[in-house]
Amino acid sequence: MVVSVLEEMRIRSLGVIDDAVVELSPGFTAVTGETGAGKTMVVTSLGLLLGGRADAALVRLGAKAAVVEGRITVRPGDPAATRAQEAGAELDDGALLISRTVSAEGRSRAHLGGRSVPVGVLTELADDLVAVHGQTDQQGLLRPARQRQALDRYAGDAVAAPHAKYTVAYRRLKAVSAELETITTRARERAQEADLLRFGLEEIGAVEPLAGEDVELAAEAERLGHAEALASAAALAHAALAGNPEDPEGIDANTLVAGAQRAVDAVRDHDPALGALAERIGEIGILLGDVAGELAGYADNLDADPLRLAAVEERRAALTQLTRKYGRYEASTDAVLLWAQEGVARLTELDGDDDRIGELTSERDVLREELSGLAQALTDARTEAAARFADAVTEELASLAMPHARVSIDIRQSEDPERGIEVGGRLVSYSSSGADEVELLLAPHPGAHPRPIGKGASGGELSRVMLAVEVVFAGSDPVPTYLFDEVDAGVGGKAAVEVGRRLAKLARSAQVVVVTHLPQVAAFADRQLLVEKTNDGSVTRSGVTVLEGEDRVRELSRMLAGQEDSQTARAHAEELLETARAEV
Repeated sequence: MVVSVLEEMRIRSLGVIDDAVVELSPGFTAVTGETGAGKTMVVTSLGLLLGGRADAALVRLGAKAAVVEGRITVRPGDPAATRAQEAGAELDDGALLISRTVSAEGRSRAHLGGRSVPVGVLTELADDLVAVHGQTDQQGLLRPARQRQALDRYAGDAVAAPHAKYTVAYRRLKAVSAELETITTRARERAQEADLLRFGLEEIGAVEPLAGEDVELAAEAERLGHAEALASAAALAHAALAGNPEDPEGIDANTLVAGAQRAVDAVRDHDPALGALAERIGEIGILLGDVAGELAGYADNLDADPLRLAAVEERRAALTQLTRKYGRYEASTDAVLLWAQEGVARLTELDGDDDRIGELTSERDVLREELSGLAQALTDARTEAAARFADAVTEELASLAMPHARVSIDIRQSEDPERGIEVGGRLVSYSSSGADEVELLLAPHPGAHPRPIGKGASGGELSRVMLAVEVVFAGSDPVPTYLFDEVDAGVGGKAAVEVGRRLAKLARSAQVVVVTHLPQVAAFADRQLLVEKTNDGSVTRSGVTVLEGEDRVRELSRMLAGQEDSQTARAHAEELLETARAEV
């Protein structure tokens, strides 16, 4: 049962297409036309709807932008519908509307269900909606990595579950190995760094600086260096405030303030304002007395010891040497102490390298052993799935006019005695995908030695192998819609009939769209679309037409013989259609 159906695509200003509506049937749709008629625009349009790369060269010359719109029927709860609704899209009577606009400047915009979305959202929907296959995919199938992915996809959870565990262990092993290599390869550098840290900490420890000590010593040195001037100034200030015992006739500040106090006290009761001033004069007198007392004490306690000054300067010189070397942020003892604190932490880390190396080595060995077990589980799962996959593809090839062809899958490992992990009793190389190298082999006829499909298959055989692989996938991991872009290249005659017959069979469980040049394939389609190019002498345009009845017979005749009105070609075309209808 088809879950999702691509109903139609509207194409405007894309390549040679001005404005076209491509209506697709739920079953098998064939897209035909003369070579160069723009059939691949159908493929290009669908690629844009599925998040493909936008290119300004796709925009029709003279147009501001190219627009592709698609309408896809989905059921609520389907993965594609759920993801679209998560992105804010709304379904229109059970249909999902997708549009993609490419400006002539190359800018691209995507809309999904009436909402603007990032192009990446369309890419996420692609896997659940449409499988696109072209001739480039045939070449991709020649790569061993692609063949391994195909096998893993067919195996499903049997491979996916151990592969997920393998991936976790593989990533952790890579991280542990990288850290271990960093520590061991930089051992000399780290040893030199540790020696420098020890020397610096010993030098700082010998001086034993204190927080803020440099500031305090600078103040003390300034005071000791000017002790005589400070003492003289303090004595003069004290005499000015409190008087000089040796000069009883002198006038001092305390005496003057006391006289002012007596003058206002005599009349303060007559005016509150003057009384307030009298209070303030009294406060001044008290303050002068206090300052005078402190000046006397300061002068008495001032130390002018030259030995102490020499000791302070010597200590300051030692601290200055440290701040110049270790005060990274500022020349202060606080910066030196910060360096020492960080140095102790770093030295602890460096000194712990030996322990860390031991821990990492032990963890690496455990991870390698775990990875070996998981790689073996992957190999076993792939081996079991490979036999089923090969048999299924072989069976499909029999229905594609290759009855004697045999497909097998070679799973092997490459030995790596130095860095490998143990699988099957041997040390083999490994990657993020496991230790297996997977290669699809084909024996096209009895007696032929199985060879890699890139060497043992012709272009037509390769097309049929890829189709057989997709049909097998349709049974194990179905996709709602398949788009094949000339994958029948190199196929003709009876083989082409068998390809058409098999595509029609695939269309019973999925929507199939095929861009083809083969009338044998097109005849089996439920609906045939003609992409036709016209030229009025100045502008070239392409349009899409649904062929029915006589028009379809004429197109098949053209594809058969290049002559629409040839009676022989028409008879053959009608025969093809009757054969296809009888089987479908």
